[in-house]
Amino acid sequence: MKNTILTFSTLLLSLPGALNASGKPIKPNIVLILIDDFGYECVTSNGGESYKTPVMDKLAATGVRFEQCHAQPLCTPTRVQLMTGLSNRRNYTHFGHLDPSQQTFGNLLKNAGYATCVAGKWQLANGYEGPAHFGFDEYALWNLIQRGGRYKNPTLVINSSPREYTKNEYGPDIVSDYALDFITREKDVPFFLYYPMMLTHEPYDATPDSPDYAESISGKNKRPLGHFPDMVAYTDKLIGKLVAKLEELHLRENTMILILGDNGTGRGTPSRFKGRDVLGGKGTTTMWGTHVPAIGNWPGHFANGRVCSDLIDATDFLPTICEAASVPVPAELKIDGRSFLPQLLGKKGNPREWLYVWYNPSGGAKAKAEFAHDANFKLYTDGRFYAVEKDDNEKSPLTDIELDATAKAAKTKLQKALKQFEGPRPEFIVKQGSPFGGEPGEDKEGNKTTKVKGKKKVKK
Repeated sequence: MKNTILTFSTLLLSLPGALNASGKPIKPNIVLILIDDFGYECVTSNGGESYKTPVMDKLAATGVRFEQCHAQPLCTPTRVQLMTGLSNRRNYTHFGHLDPSQQTFGNLLKNAGYATCVAGKWQLANGYEGPAHFGFDEYALWNLIQRGGRYKNPTLVINSSPREYTKNEYGPDIVSDYALDFITREKDVPFFLYYPMMLTHEPYDATPDSPDYAESISGKNKRPLGHFPDMVAYTDKLIGKLVAKLEELHLRENTMILILGDNGTGRGTPSRFKGRDVLGGKGTTTMWGTHVPAIGNWPGHFANGRVCSDLIDATDFLPTICEAASVPVPAELKIDGRSFLPQLLGKKGNPREWLYVWYNPSGGAKAKAEFAHDANFKLYTDGRFYAVEKDDNEKSPLTDIELDATAKAAKTKLQKALKQFEGPRPEFIVKQGSPFGGEPGEDKEGNKTTKVKGKKKVKK
């Protein structure tokens, strides 16, 4: 009888919306980690062979690892989708900006009583008050108002206070320390930490664990590789510090952690993956531009060691987080995301049959690329059709005469998917657009650039 009671209690605690002994809802702490320019091939448990990711590998081995998570090809488009649960087609205005009319997961969780914090990379404009407007009680951010450096001797803003560091401090360490301090201060209430890491975006600079950190000069290490392996290792280390802090505070069993990348690895960055050489595809619409790692871990709640092949994308994280927190998503938001919490809990859920992408870093009326895809095939609105499972660099579009029964069925399915999105974008969103602002040293495609006679010239 005692074992039966314990089993039932464990089951209750594993379900969203469960009640504690006093009858109050059990609200989990939530940590969402977004890694900058970090493709699927970078994680060892995914099949990567070039980098060391023991912390993420352990979280995957004791949680759920997704094989088909996709983001937008570039950072801001993904961040807008992730935070709002909406397709870029419906709310993306222009690079480096989140339209202030939008509601984010920060707003929804704060309104539900969560303590909220965002720490890391912002790049969404709206001034010093932007994070608060989008639901965050406090923040420690790079690229809020001015850019400056993000790594050695960074320029950051902490709760409206600009900070210039000059004594070889490391930006990701400062932000990590702030995030851990937030968790410590808010350990007695439900908290939401959104942690959009500054790593692993170029320049591929030395980290404090690199032997040449002391004498290194920020911004001098460029693609194709530089200190990228060190940066991946340091990213993993910082995630490990966060997990250790949760364990130290006895919060781990009531904290769900979700991890994903914001787009493919920096374009041209070489990696070894499942016995072959691959190149980072950031800024491209190939699988190497959109395929990112995704891991969910919550001891005693999420499935243990599950590998899930269901399709998910950045819009799906908001409804997943809200469902886990028993926070309703207002119907008027009409989000595009679909909760994958059931899959995290080891259930079938409601898997997607396809994913849809509207992509134009500059916003505007028309997409630079618009397509639908599943794990095996991709169809663009201009008619190009690829067997991406075999042709992941999209070198050989298929003609109708080449299609077998499986490919024909997939193309028909994706045609129907694209038809759902025919017609113009919302006029209001189009009118908010502005020219591409860009990140230092790259164009809207994610290409490295240099200035020539006052203009940017792409390095091939």
